[in-house]
Amino acid sequence: MKKGAVSPKDRLIVALDVGTEEKAIKMLDKLENDVKFFKVGFELFSSCGPGIIEIVKEKDCDVFLDLKFHDIPNTVSKAAAAVTRFGVFMFNVHALGGYDMMKEAHEAARREAEKLGITRPRILAVTILTSLDENGLKKIGVNANIQSEVLRLAKLAKAAGLDGVVASPSEAKAIREEIGEDFLIVTPGVRPALSASYDQKRIATPEEAIKAGANYIVVGRPITEANDPALAAQEILKEMEK
Repeated sequence: MKKGAVSPKDRLIVALDVGTEEKAIKMLDKLENDVKFFKVGFELFSSCGPGIIEIVKEKDCDVFLDLKFHDIPNTVSKAAAAVTRFGVFMFNVHALGGYDMMKEAHEAARREAEKLGITRPRILAVTILTSLDENGLKKIGVNANIQSEVLRLAKLAKAAGLDGVVASPSEAKAIREEIGEDFLIVTPGVRPALSASYDQKRIATPEEAIKAGANYIVVGRPITEANDPALAAQEILKEMEK
């Protein structure tokens, strides 16, 4: 995907991080005219199940299913096939699950999509969570610096056939330079100017993330907890246009 080929609306993903179907529908109603992509994560999926995916799709919007699969290859491959049947636009796995796990996820999704005659969902590898900094990484036994570890995992994901990675804006530029244009970079931890950082450590503004090479940016609370979520989304789209 070339960086200049799509509009800001086609690059913004709003994290639908709410706990009930009712709250999700209310947020969708407020944002459906300004937002095309919504991220469904653990909280909402655990609360509502796969039905929430259909609710988002009924709004003529697409789903990034953020469940970060991380298990043995056989288990993840079956999960990847199931998710493909849901008709999501994109889902993710943990790169730390290893090459075989990522390869099996890709192959299972490809086979299932071919069987159903549908487009295969794009599959991303989560590298290092944006809530972690260098100190947090060392506490879990990884002594490499964050950027080198993210690059290592991104290259592994590429070799396994995945479409891209989830990585912080801080590493997006290095990934783009190392791996090239035909590799998706989705950046969480994006905060508009003057917004609170919440529990994220490695963050950037929408403009900075796009300039660094991100194809998509994920924004949650700055939009969903705003007094006027639609206006907040519109302001972020303006920042991206810069």
